[in-house]
Amino acid sequence: MAAAAVISLSGCEILNGLKGGGSTYVDKWANLVNETRYEASVNGNTLTYGNHTYTIVNDIDVETDEFKKATASVTFSNIPSGYTEFEAVYNGLLGKSIAGTAAMIPMAMEIYARNATTGEKCFNLLCNSSSTVDGIVRILKTKIVPSEYAPEDDQYIQRYMAAALLKGASNTNAYSPSKPYTVELTMSPNGVQDAPLTGGTVTYLYILASGGWDTFQRGVEIFLPYNGSQYKVFNCPSCYTQCKNIQGTWAGLE
Repeated sequence: MAAAAVISLSGCEILNGLKGGGSTYVDKWANLVNETRYEASVNGNTLTYGNHTYTIVNDIDVETDEFKKATASVTFSNIPSGYTEFEAVYNGLLGKSIAGTAAMIPMAMEIYARNATTGEKCFNLLCNSSSTVDGIVRILKTKIVPSEYAPEDDQYIQRYMAAALLKGASNTNAYSPSKPYTVELTMSPNGVQDAPLTGGTVTYLYILASGGWDTFQRGVEIFLPYNGSQYKVFNCPSCYTQCKNIQGTWAGLE
């Protein structure tokens, strides 16, 4: 069989001439995905994993009546390198917090864009049900992963969508977020509601995106099982709806 030809795009490579005549898209940042294992260290509201840090600056106050102003924030130095780190961060710190769990949505989205198999595994950990995961992946596989039918220069493909949820990122600055990466959140007027059919409670909140959408409030629903201590993502469709098209070239996330 002839060697595969490589056509480079700014965000991925297309490997042509593979068995069966198909094409495999390799994300430009796929080499950042690895399962290197470190011991997670928690000090107060900060978790350290290797040289990556994750901090819950302020958690969601379920009694707040502020629905536009940021009342919670989570900062992190890097996107988790793979499922091993994602799981350690979720179990060690962020999954024990409403804000922390919500902040892991853009992390999982970015990991999915780098490697779909690893990203889906992260969503299976983060979300409360397989149907929630299926709904997210069904959109992401066509929205942020280029294909032979929708190449990267197709305006429908928005590889930068995860970055659009981070503080400081907007279409006018090529979705370059502030550092450390920050997810800002506040409560939704829907507050906290009992969900007996699913066996827990649902907290409704917003991720406050800087400039990726005309409506900056991106709705997120966070689930806590009765007598549970780890939160789960119940729903988050507005986090992966079409955002504003980028102006410039996206530099990627670390």
